[in-house]
Amino acid sequence: MKITALRTLRAAEFANILWSEIETDAGITGLGETFYGAGAVAAHIHDTLAPRLLGRDPFAIEALHREMLNLPMGQASTGAEHRAASAIDLALWDIFGKAMGQPVWQMLGGRCWDRLRLYNTCAGTRYVRSHNIRPVSNWNRGEGGDYEDLDAFMTRPAELAEELLDQGITAMKIWPFDPHADEFRGQHISGEGLKAALRPFEVIRRAVGDRMDIMLEMHGLWALPAAKVIPGEVDAFRPYWYEDPVRMTNAQALAEFARATATWTCASETLGTRFAYKDYLDRDAMAVVMADLCGTGGLTEGRKIAAQADTYHRPFAAHDCIGPVGFVAGIHAGFSQPNTLIQESVRAAYLGWYLELVEELPRIEAGYVYPPEGAGLGMRLRADLYTRPDLETRMTEG
Repeated sequence: MKITALRTLRAAEFANILWSEIETDAGITGLGETFYGAGAVAAHIHDTLAPRLLGRDPFAIEALHREMLNLPMGQASTGAEHRAASAIDLALWDIFGKAMGQPVWQMLGGRCWDRLRLYNTCAGTRYVRSHNIRPVSNWNRGEGGDYEDLDAFMTRPAELAEELLDQGITAMKIWPFDPHADEFRGQHISGEGLKAALRPFEVIRRAVGDRMDIMLEMHGLWALPAAKVIPGEVDAFRPYWYEDPVRMTNAQALAEFARATATWTCASETLGTRFAYKDYLDRDAMAVVMADLCGTGGLTEGRKIAAQADTYHRPFAAHDCIGPVGFVAGIHAGFSQPNTLIQESVRAAYLGWYLELVEELPRIEAGYVYPPEGAGLGMRLRADLYTRPDLETRMTEG
């Protein structure tokens, strides 16, 4: 089997998402995806990667992965080069599974779990869907669609927690500190701001007690001294983890934050390959290893990151808040890894706009996701996506 063509697709309405399709001479097409900077990623795929991939064996996933990331300017980042390699890598695994008639989790070594627990990232229906994904200004609170959970955790957190529990969802992630980071650019948090940001934790614990696990997303917005103030107040409400309290540019800084609290520190979809993670693991900076398979190098690198986490006795969790193919790729990875902890999800996405883009998603029921059943990733873009007037496509053929 040989790779005969690479296609990229991008719809203006979902401008952050880039889909990749790899065609083969066997008539099997693989589907991949990446997120953010889609124009730059598409250019890298067609101008730089395509000449290296056309005519090659799509089953040589490890060799192709190494070649894509061993370019003269390559580095262990999540930049456009790695996002491009991620999109290609997911499509290669999709081809492999389809050719073998098996789901990707089977090709990765088989199923370690019968089901995976989900947590709900409390985003709204347009969160990260638009061009602007800068924290706070991209919140689009109160858009008025179903599952406007971002507005809900700020304005009616008790009702939201009870609603999630009624659906069987027992973990939620919120970020009420973000506006106060924006106010002082992360250098300081006022007493008034601290009190306001604590309110959702207070209200949720009063309403549902310990039936709900609460993660605090901090989006890397804080200078270290200000970040360390926050656990001193939030720890009383027994959070599940603190995620990305500082930018992932200094492992020692995150390690210092982690030592300031007994609560787990989770990091980070903004890190690149396993080499970047090792620096943080060596410093005991992270309790939970989170990776975004659309940025770290796809499933090939993602499973290595999970295995590396396991050597440090750390659990693995795949990131969402991307697109539907990346979400499902993370689910495949999660089922195949023995140290998977939990899977991120956004109900406003998987019950909403993801279904505008793909034909189906894995079964999600009562707070758990079940193994995808189709061959490969088990994903197909909707037929009407290919005829959208705002769709931009580019093809490179051998």
